[in-house]
Amino acid sequence: MLLATSCATNGKAQQGNTQQSFPEEKLGWKLGAQAYTFRMFSFADALNKIDSAGLRFVEAFPGQTIGAGSTEKMTYELSKEGRDLVKKLLKDKKITLHAYGVVGAKDAEEWDKVFAFAKDMGVKVINCEPKEEMLDVVSNLADKYDILVGIHNHPTPSIYWNPDVVLKALDGRSKRMGATADVGHWMRSGLNPIDCLKKLEGRIVHLHFKDLNEFGNKKAHDVPWGTGKLGLKEVQAELKRQNFKGMFSAEYEYNWENNMPEVKESAQNFRTAL
Repeated sequence: MLLATSCATNGKAQQGNTQQSFPEEKLGWKLGAQAYTFRMFSFADALNKIDSAGLRFVEAFPGQTIGAGSTEKMTYELSKEGRDLVKKLLKDKKITLHAYGVVGAKDAEEWDKVFAFAKDMGVKVINCEPKEEMLDVVSNLADKYDILVGIHNHPTPSIYWNPDVVLKALDGRSKRMGATADVGHWMRSGLNPIDCLKKLEGRIVHLHFKDLNEFGNKKAHDVPWGTGKLGLKEVQAELKRQNFKGMFSAEYEYNWENNMPEVKESAQNFRTAL
């Protein structure tokens, strides 16, 4: 990930979420979606789709148009009116904005603006891939704003593709810094997700969750969770063993124009596998 028409009326969507069971929450797990899954639509429409998929948490991404009458983007430059609109949309859908990413910034001043924006929006986790020279800046801001930071892994040859590199970046830095584990990108890089999770034990603050049709192929595409090469139950078991607490962001980067049913199926498979 680099940087809608509504699927249901508000009434039906709210009714569906009200009747939904959330067994993952007994484990301290928050099951939601990265809004990038619905990047072809506005943030307002993405919330409709997330709700229709039976999810209650969202990870916003920079650059998505807000919608619902606003042409502003989901960046730190969002106006007070735009921020108020986003908060209202979230409240109306009973969806929590838990995370923001994957985000970057050019210097310390811009990083501070990103953190200030996230704090104002109630974000708990910022997912990012900082340049090496910005790691101390990000570490200090995590403490200043009391926000968790997850270093995210894109596939090789990106800088953080291997968990060993992530651990080195975390060494000696804020306890609020950790890893945002993208299990699908590990698979694309030919890395075993279970082995990677074990290496990062105690440092995982967030997950980008995927299942892919192939292992070790950068061009592999998303499939509903539990139907591909991930090993859904095994990954769940490892995270249970680690006593992980946090959010799983469904990041479904396939069938872009109509992937909500596959996200919904993924969530159902995830809950059944518990």
